[in-house]
Amino acid sequence: MRIRDVIPQVSTRDRRRDGPRFRLIALLAVALAAIAISPVSAQDDDDDDVRPAPASVGADVPLTYFGPAPSDVDEDLIGPVTLLKAGQVDEDAGTITLPLYEGRSRDGRPIWYVVTDTTDAANAAALGLNHSPKLSYAEVGTGVRQARIGEGGTLNFLSGATVDFAPEHSVTPGPEGAEFPPADVQPGSVGDARYSPLVKIINAGGEIYNAPMIAYGSTSEAISACDGNPDYSLVHDKVVSICPEEGTVTLEMTLGFSFSKPVFYLSMDANDPVAASLERATLAPGMNDIDVGADDSLFSAVERIFLFANGPTGEENPQRQGLNSALRGEGGPLNILGGIPTVATDYSPLWDVNLGVWTDEAIQNGYVARETEEFRILGLVDQGWVTGPGGAPYGSTGILVNCPIVHRLL
Repeated sequence: MRIRDVIPQVSTRDRRRDGPRFRLIALLAVALAAIAISPVSAQDDDDDDVRPAPASVGADVPLTYFGPAPSDVDEDLIGPVTLLKAGQVDEDAGTITLPLYEGRSRDGRPIWYVVTDTTDAANAAALGLNHSPKLSYAEVGTGVRQARIGEGGTLNFLSGATVDFAPEHSVTPGPEGAEFPPADVQPGSVGDARYSPLVKIINAGGEIYNAPMIAYGSTSEAISACDGNPDYSLVHDKVVSICPEEGTVTLEMTLGFSFSKPVFYLSMDANDPVAASLERATLAPGMNDIDVGADDSLFSAVERIFLFANGPTGEENPQRQGLNSALRGEGGPLNILGGIPTVATDYSPLWDVNLGVWTDEAIQNGYVARETEEFRILGLVDQGWVTGPGGAPYGSTGILVNCPIVHRLL
């Protein structure tokens, strides 16, 4: 498959709205291959330099002599914090085990899903979910599905949206030395035109929940893989193990940064078919109606996530970062998220992808380094050291990914 054969899959809505943005979408969709080829998780020893070193390094006493992290007293202080408290985080495995819920489609078929975020502050606290008031602004067009709570607390989905998990996910990198762009891609799960992970429960206060679909139309016996090795023709590609009889599913996390703090998050859905396949996420066309490019402004449902196409490379380089490095098999791209709970007040699991390219002058001057914080990146853009692809203005690519925050490591 040639890259120009992939580009036409980008939504016609983005092409109509902004020609330059469409070109950026195409460039970014290709670049995102790094995420799927080199998933970022704690299983990648190459990313151990991202995790905080023990306080005993350079000290005269062992680690056992140190007190608890300040975050144990106040989550806003430095130290590890599990933000998605509904799940059990395994830092070493790079996974989280969440409650697995079974709902029903409009025609009675089973829908298996997890819940990560909600606009309901009280339920977020009670259930250990992330609170995201901004999701209320996502109810535009097909951005939010509707559901009703039925007998036994079962969620009955009304929109008729479906997801096909049967396609075999694949990403084929380019030839050695020219892995970027990839030669071929195939998404592993594809939603229909109405599918969005966001759900409004119309008979329970009208609150919105982030409920990514894990499986569709399959019995509990068919998808059960309590010891691992799930059938990816039936379940989401980020599933490590799934156990309907116990009501749990274990998902692979992704490692990145938010305001210089290393974090784990889940990459579940994307509104672009190429990006979805490269992220090993579900294609969610319903998200196309959610506006991007106006992050942090009035009525914006999204936050920004920052990627670098040509960051520092080298497997042993402590500055290593970016898509080029990831495509070379050196580790994950280590993307940078905007505001998350305990760091900012405007968190949303819907991330508007911004792709940065270090300029030739920045590279020649030796300014290229690992970046971990939003406003530092925006400062580099303002100074002219970072641009969009091909020297284009920096900003939204039009690609939206659903990546709920899970755990802050520092």
